[in-house]
Amino acid sequence: MTIITDERCTGYHAPGHPERPQRISATKARLRQQTDLPLQWTQPGEITDQDLLRAHSAAHLQRLEEPRDFDMDTAWLPEIHLHARRSAAAALTALQLALAGQPAFSLMRPPGHHATRDRAMGFCYLNNAAIAALAARARGVQRVAVFDFDVHHGNGTEDILLDQPGTLFVSVHQHPAYPGTGTSHRGSNCRNYPVPPATPATEYRAHLQHALADLETFQPDLLIVSAGFDAYIRDPLARQMLEIEDFHWLGAQIRSLGRPTLTLLEGGYSRDLPELIFAYLKGISGY
Repeated sequence: MTIITDERCTGYHAPGHPERPQRISATKARLRQQTDLPLQWTQPGEITDQDLLRAHSAAHLQRLEEPRDFDMDTAWLPEIHLHARRSAAAALTALQLALAGQPAFSLMRPPGHHATRDRAMGFCYLNNAAIAALAARARGVQRVAVFDFDVHHGNGTEDILLDQPGTLFVSVHQHPAYPGTGTSHRGSNCRNYPVPPATPATEYRAHLQHALADLETFQPDLLIVSAGFDAYIRDPLARQMLEIEDFHWLGAQIRSLGRPTLTLLEGGYSRDLPELIFAYLKGISGY
Protein backbone atom coordinates (compact mmCIF):
# COMPACT_ATOMS: atom_id res chain seq x y z
CA MET A 1 0.00 0.00 0.00
CA THR A 2 1.29 3.42 -0.96
CA ILE A 3 0.19 6.52 0.95
CA ILE A 4 0.14 9.74 -1.05
CA THR A 5 0.34 12.94 0.96
CA ASP A 6 1.83 16.43 0.92
CA GLU A 7 2.61 18.37 4.08
CA ARG A 8 1.29 21.54 2.43
CA CYS A 9 -2.27 20.21 2.69
CA THR A 10 -2.23 21.05 6.40
CA GLY A 11 -1.27 24.65 5.64
CA TYR A 12 -4.76 26.13 5.56
CA HIS A 13 -7.72 26.20 7.92
CA ALA A 14 -10.87 28.08 8.79
CA PRO A 15 -11.14 28.60 12.58
CA GLY A 16 -13.62 26.20 14.15
CA HIS A 17 -14.18 24.28 10.92
CA PRO A 18 -14.47 20.48 11.29
CA GLU A 19 -12.40 19.88 8.14
CA ARG A 20 -9.21 20.75 9.96
CA PRO A 21 -5.50 20.09 9.35
CA GLN A 22 -5.28 17.63 12.26
CA ARG A 23 -7.29 15.12 10.23
CA ILE A 24 -4.18 14.61 8.11
CA SER A 25 -1.37 15.30 10.57
CA ALA A 26 -2.74 12.94 13.25
CA THR A 27 -3.40 10.18 10.71
CA LYS A 28 0.07 10.53 9.21
CA ALA A 29 1.61 10.26 12.66
CA ARG A 30 -0.44 7.14 13.44
CA LEU A 31 0.50 5.43 10.19
CA ARG A 32 4.18 6.27 10.55
CA GLN A 33 4.39 4.83 14.08
CA GLN A 34 2.61 1.55 13.37
CA THR A 35 4.51 -1.62 12.44
CA ASP A 36 1.68 -3.98 11.45
CA LEU A 37 1.22 -2.77 7.88
CA PRO A 38 4.03 -2.24 5.35
CA LEU A 39 3.55 1.19 3.79
CA GLN A 40 5.32 3.22 1.17
CA TRP A 41 5.03 6.99 0.97
CA THR A 42 5.04 9.37 -1.96
CA GLN A 43 3.90 12.86 -2.91
CA PRO A 44 1.37 13.96 -5.55
CA GLY A 45 2.61 14.39 -9.08
CA GLU A 46 1.52 17.07 -11.51
CA ILE A 47 -1.95 17.88 -12.80
CA THR A 48 -2.94 19.89 -15.85
CA ASP A 49 -5.93 22.05 -16.67
CA GLN A 50 -6.87 19.41 -19.22
CA ASP A 51 -7.17 16.85 -16.40
CA LEU A 52 -9.44 19.21 -14.46
CA LEU A 53 -11.55 20.29 -17.42
CA ARG A 54 -12.79 16.76 -18.03
CA ALA A 55 -14.75 17.11 -14.79
CA HIS A 56 -15.13 20.87 -14.28
CA SER A 57 -15.95 23.94 -16.33
CA ALA A 58 -13.39 26.63 -17.09
CA ALA A 59 -15.63 29.08 -15.23
CA HIS A 60 -15.40 26.94 -12.11
CA LEU A 61 -11.60 26.86 -12.20
CA GLN A 62 -11.60 30.64 -12.48
CA ARG A 63 -14.10 31.01 -9.64
CA LEU A 64 -11.80 29.09 -7.29
CA GLU A 65 -9.33 31.98 -7.47
CA GLU A 66 -11.90 34.70 -6.69
CA PRO A 67 -11.75 35.77 -3.01
CA ARG A 68 -15.38 35.15 -2.09
CA ASP A 69 -16.74 32.33 0.09
CA PHE A 70 -18.63 29.64 -1.80
CA ASP A 71 -21.20 28.90 0.91
CA MET A 72 -21.47 28.84 4.70
CA ASP A 73 -19.51 25.56 4.89
CA THR A 74 -17.02 26.20 2.11
CA ALA A 75 -14.78 29.20 2.60
CA TRP A 76 -12.50 30.86 0.12
CA LEU A 77 -9.03 30.79 1.62
CA PRO A 78 -5.69 32.04 0.27
CA GLU A 79 -4.29 29.58 -2.29
CA ILE A 80 -7.26 27.22 -1.84
CA HIS A 81 -7.19 26.57 -5.59
CA LEU A 82 -3.60 25.31 -5.24
CA HIS A 83 -4.49 23.10 -2.27
CA ALA A 84 -7.41 21.67 -4.27
CA ARG A 85 -5.21 21.06 -7.30
CA ARG A 86 -2.67 19.15 -5.18
CA SER A 87 -5.46 17.00 -3.74
CA ALA A 88 -6.69 16.26 -7.26
CA ALA A 89 -3.12 15.57 -8.37
CA ALA A 90 -2.82 13.00 -5.59
CA ALA A 91 -5.86 11.22 -7.02
CA LEU A 92 -4.08 10.96 -10.37
CA THR A 93 -0.94 9.66 -8.68
CA ALA A 94 -3.09 7.05 -6.95
CA LEU A 95 -4.63 6.22 -10.32
CA GLN A 96 -1.23 5.66 -11.87
CA LEU A 97 -0.20 3.38 -9.01
CA ALA A 98 -3.44 1.39 -9.11
CA LEU A 99 -3.16 0.82 -12.85
CA ALA A 100 0.37 -0.50 -12.20
CA GLY A 101 -1.03 -2.99 -9.70
CA GLN A 102 -0.13 -1.06 -6.55
CA PRO A 103 -3.02 -0.17 -4.19
CA ALA A 104 -2.87 3.46 -3.08
CA PHE A 105 -4.50 5.73 -0.51
CA SER A 106 -4.61 9.51 -0.96
CA LEU A 107 -4.23 11.09 2.48
CA MET A 108 -4.99 14.62 1.38
CA ARG A 109 -7.31 17.55 1.91
CA PRO A 110 -9.51 19.19 0.81
CA PRO A 111 -11.92 16.35 0.06
CA GLY A 112 -13.81 16.38 -3.23
CA HIS A 113 -17.02 14.40 -3.60
CA HIS A 114 -19.49 17.28 -3.12
CA ALA A 115 -17.88 19.51 -5.77
CA THR A 116 -20.04 19.56 -8.90
CA ARG A 117 -18.96 20.50 -12.39
CA ASP A 118 -19.65 24.18 -11.67
CA ARG A 119 -19.77 24.59 -7.90
CA ALA A 120 -17.60 24.21 -4.80
CA MET A 121 -19.64 23.08 -1.79
CA GLY A 122 -19.61 20.90 1.30
CA PHE A 123 -15.90 21.49 2.12
CA CYS A 124 -15.04 20.40 -1.47
CA TYR A 125 -13.51 22.45 -4.31
CA LEU A 126 -12.46 19.97 -7.02
CA ASN A 127 -13.96 16.52 -7.42
CA ASN A 128 -10.98 14.21 -7.02
CA ALA A 129 -12.89 10.98 -7.66
CA ALA A 130 -14.53 12.21 -10.85
CA ILE A 131 -11.25 13.70 -12.10
CA ALA A 132 -9.56 10.33 -11.59
CA ALA A 133 -12.44 8.39 -13.15
CA LEU A 134 -12.49 10.51 -16.31
CA ALA A 135 -8.69 10.44 -16.52
CA ALA A 136 -8.83 6.65 -16.40
CA ARG A 137 -11.40 6.59 -19.19
CA ALA A 138 -9.23 8.95 -21.26
CA ARG A 139 -6.33 6.51 -20.78
CA GLY A 140 -8.41 3.69 -22.23
CA VAL A 141 -9.75 1.99 -19.11
CA GLN A 142 -13.04 0.52 -20.27
CA ARG A 143 -15.02 0.17 -17.03
CA VAL A 144 -14.44 2.50 -14.08
CA ALA A 145 -16.47 2.33 -10.86
CA VAL A 146 -16.61 4.84 -8.01
CA PHE A 147 -17.75 3.47 -4.65
CA ASP A 148 -18.59 6.24 -2.17
CA PHE A 149 -19.13 5.16 1.44
CA ASP A 150 -18.95 8.61 3.00
CA VAL A 151 -21.99 9.14 5.22
CA HIS A 152 -22.96 12.13 3.05
CA HIS A 153 -24.09 11.54 -0.52
CA GLY A 154 -21.44 12.24 -3.15
CA ASN A 155 -23.72 14.54 -5.11
CA GLY A 156 -20.85 16.14 -7.01
CA THR A 157 -19.44 12.85 -8.26
CA GLU A 158 -22.93 11.83 -9.35
CA ASP A 159 -23.43 15.19 -11.09
CA ILE A 160 -20.25 14.76 -13.13
CA LEU A 161 -20.49 11.04 -13.90
CA LEU A 162 -24.25 10.79 -14.55
CA ASP A 163 -24.73 8.73 -17.73
CA GLN A 164 -21.02 8.91 -18.57
CA PRO A 165 -20.21 5.85 -20.72
CA GLY A 166 -18.07 3.19 -19.07
CA THR A 167 -18.60 4.47 -15.53
CA LEU A 168 -20.59 3.40 -12.48
CA PHE A 169 -21.22 5.46 -9.34
CA VAL A 170 -22.46 3.68 -6.21
CA SER A 171 -23.11 5.48 -2.92
CA VAL A 172 -24.20 4.37 0.55
CA HIS A 173 -25.08 7.35 2.75
CA GLN A 174 -27.35 8.66 5.48
CA HIS A 175 -30.65 10.24 4.51
CA PRO A 176 -31.88 12.67 5.63
CA ALA A 177 -28.52 14.44 5.84
CA TYR A 178 -26.47 16.96 3.92
CA PRO A 179 -26.74 17.59 0.97
CA GLY A 180 -30.22 16.06 0.75
CA THR A 181 -29.62 14.19 -2.51
CA GLY A 182 -29.20 10.52 -3.32
CA THR A 183 -32.70 9.34 -2.44
CA SER A 184 -32.96 7.00 -5.45
CA HIS A 185 -31.01 5.59 -8.37
CA ARG A 186 -30.37 8.02 -11.23
CA GLY A 187 -29.74 7.65 -14.91
CA SER A 188 -28.15 4.55 -16.32
CA ASN A 189 -25.18 4.35 -13.97
CA CYS A 190 -25.79 5.97 -10.57
CA ARG A 191 -26.90 3.67 -7.76
CA ASN A 192 -27.87 5.18 -4.41
CA TYR A 193 -28.53 3.43 -1.10
CA PRO A 194 -29.89 5.93 1.46
CA VAL A 195 -29.75 4.74 5.07
CA PRO A 196 -31.87 6.21 7.90
CA PRO A 197 -30.10 7.84 10.85
CA ALA A 198 -29.11 5.58 13.77
CA THR A 199 -29.20 2.41 11.70
CA PRO A 200 -27.61 -0.52 13.59
CA ALA A 201 -24.23 -1.53 12.19
CA THR A 202 -25.49 -4.96 11.04
CA GLU A 203 -28.19 -3.29 8.95
CA TYR A 204 -25.76 -0.70 7.63
CA ARG A 205 -23.49 -3.51 6.49
CA ALA A 206 -26.42 -4.98 4.55
CA HIS A 207 -26.76 -1.72 2.59
CA LEU A 208 -23.02 -1.75 1.93
CA GLN A 209 -23.32 -5.31 0.64
CA HIS A 210 -25.97 -4.19 -1.88
CA ALA A 211 -23.48 -1.63 -3.16
CA LEU A 212 -20.69 -4.19 -3.26
CA ALA A 213 -22.96 -6.51 -5.26
CA ASP A 214 -23.47 -3.73 -7.82
CA LEU A 215 -19.70 -3.40 -8.13
CA GLU A 216 -19.30 -7.15 -8.55
CA THR A 217 -21.93 -7.17 -11.31
CA PHE A 218 -20.29 -4.25 -13.12
CA GLN A 219 -16.89 -5.98 -13.10
CA PRO A 220 -14.85 -2.76 -13.21
CA ASP A 221 -11.36 -2.64 -14.64
CA LEU A 222 -10.62 0.01 -12.00
CA LEU A 223 -12.24 0.81 -8.67
CA ILE A 224 -12.06 4.28 -7.11
CA VAL A 225 -13.16 4.44 -3.48
CA SER A 226 -14.39 7.71 -1.99
CA ALA A 227 -13.69 6.84 1.63
CA GLY A 228 -15.54 8.86 4.23
CA PHE A 229 -15.27 7.71 7.83
CA ASP A 230 -18.17 9.79 9.17
CA ALA A 231 -20.64 6.90 9.54
CA TYR A 232 -18.63 6.18 12.68
CA ILE A 233 -20.67 6.19 15.89
CA ARG A 234 -18.71 9.06 17.43
CA ASP A 235 -18.51 11.31 14.38
CA PRO A 236 -19.95 14.76 15.17
CA LEU A 237 -21.48 15.41 11.72
CA ALA A 238 -23.77 12.41 11.32
CA ARG A 239 -25.91 9.93 13.25
CA GLN A 240 -24.72 6.44 12.42
CA MET A 241 -23.41 3.56 14.49
CA LEU A 242 -20.43 1.98 12.75
CA GLU A 243 -17.45 0.99 14.89
CA ILE A 244 -13.77 0.66 14.02
CA GLU A 245 -14.13 -3.01 13.11
CA ASP A 246 -16.79 -2.17 10.52
CA PHE A 247 -14.26 -0.18 8.52
CA HIS A 248 -11.81 -3.08 8.65
CA TRP A 249 -14.59 -5.34 7.39
CA LEU A 250 -15.40 -2.92 4.58
CA GLY A 251 -11.77 -2.74 3.51
CA ALA A 252 -11.65 -6.54 3.40
CA GLN A 253 -14.84 -6.65 1.32
CA ILE A 254 -13.37 -4.21 -1.19
CA ARG A 255 -10.19 -6.27 -1.35
CA SER A 256 -12.25 -9.41 -2.08
CA LEU A 257 -13.53 -7.81 -5.30
CA GLY A 258 -10.03 -8.34 -6.69
CA ARG A 259 -9.94 -5.14 -8.74
CA PRO A 260 -7.19 -2.53 -9.16
CA THR A 261 -8.16 -0.06 -6.44
CA LEU A 262 -7.32 3.44 -5.29
CA THR A 263 -8.83 5.13 -2.26
CA LEU A 264 -9.36 8.85 -1.73
CA LEU A 265 -10.04 10.38 1.68
CA GLU A 266 -13.34 12.23 1.88
CA GLY A 267 -15.00 12.89 5.27
CA GLY A 268 -14.49 11.72 8.82
CA TYR A 269 -14.32 14.26 11.62
CA SER A 270 -13.96 12.35 14.88
CA ARG A 271 -10.77 12.24 16.93
CA ASP A 272 -10.62 8.54 16.10
CA LEU A 273 -10.13 9.15 12.38
CA PRO A 274 -6.52 7.84 12.42
CA GLU A 275 -7.67 4.53 13.90
CA LEU A 276 -10.56 4.27 11.42
CA ILE A 277 -8.26 4.81 8.47
CA PHE A 278 -5.70 2.37 9.86
CA ALA A 279 -8.41 -0.29 10.28
CA TYR A 280 -9.62 0.25 6.71
CA LEU A 281 -6.09 0.06 5.33
CA LYS A 282 -5.44 -3.18 7.17
CA GLY A 283 -8.65 -4.63 5.76
CA ILE A 284 -8.00 -3.60 2.17
CA SER A 285 -4.40 -4.84 2.46
CA GLY A 286 -5.39 -8.26 3.80
CA TYR A 287 -4.14 -7.79 7.40
